[in-house]
Amino acid sequence: MFEKGLLAKKRILITGGGSGLGAAMGARFAELGAELIICGRREGLLEETAGKFRSELGAKVSTARCDIRDGAAVEAMMDQVWQDAPIDVLVNNAAATFIAQSEHLSFRAADAILAPTLHGTMYCTLAAGRRWIDGKHKGVVLSILSTSTITGRAFTVPSSMAKTAVLAMTKSLAVEWGPKGIRTVAIAPGAFPTPGATGQLRPEARTETWSQRNPLGRAGEHSELANLAAFLISDQAGYINGEMVVQDGGAHLRSSGAEDLLQWTDAQWESQRAARAKG
Repeated sequence: MFEKGLLAKKRILITGGGSGLGAAMGARFAELGAELIICGRREGLLEETAGKFRSELGAKVSTARCDIRDGAAVEAMMDQVWQDAPIDVLVNNAAATFIAQSEHLSFRAADAILAPTLHGTMYCTLAAGRRWIDGKHKGVVLSILSTSTITGRAFTVPSSMAKTAVLAMTKSLAVEWGPKGIRTVAIAPGAFPTPGATGQLRPEARTETWSQRNPLGRAGEHSELANLAAFLISDQAGYINGEMVVQDGGAHLRSSGAEDLLQWTDAQWESQRAARAKG
């Protein structure tokens, strides 16, 4: 689909890059010639993924163990990364979410979602942007958001709030940083099942007919999202700034994705809370 060297000479930092969509994007970027730094909290997982990229793709990959919820840790990571060379692209992929009745959310539960999804994304973006501006280096920030930024979404209120705030950041920085050669863009994926997200958002008590309600009758393929991401961070998308591209098969035109939960009983919600507490 793309020229093999589309992302050659691009140095890309991906948060949450050890698994799921982060790993899928990383693999595609590497195929297209990029150097990768994958960031996350689980060092073993990062090294496993990096080793796979090196052996299967011949990629140049390094890892950065970092809890992006900690602003000081983000600054330390960026200092370490910049010792070798500036990055060219930051992919804000790390996030957290789970379904819950909003009136039952504790402070701790809400913060568990807001901290990585909003604060961590902001910390990483500002840390990269500051260094780009100081070094007069062009850059791209790609943030992975959600169609809840358009529709809202019941039962995932902290996530919807955080993703919408990151969209506001994307639009605001496009104006503020655009003159400095820094683009900010975003993708709002629909259903791209991963083990982590499926476990939190699609428990056994929830039916799987959601995929049939998609106008295209299916979930997205990871390769589809990875290809879109590769284009948006490439120089070929150099005139796209401050925009969020929706990639959900048209699902948000039909539903916010939470309507089935309105039919849940108190017993089902209690079971879900108990399962989350055990996890």
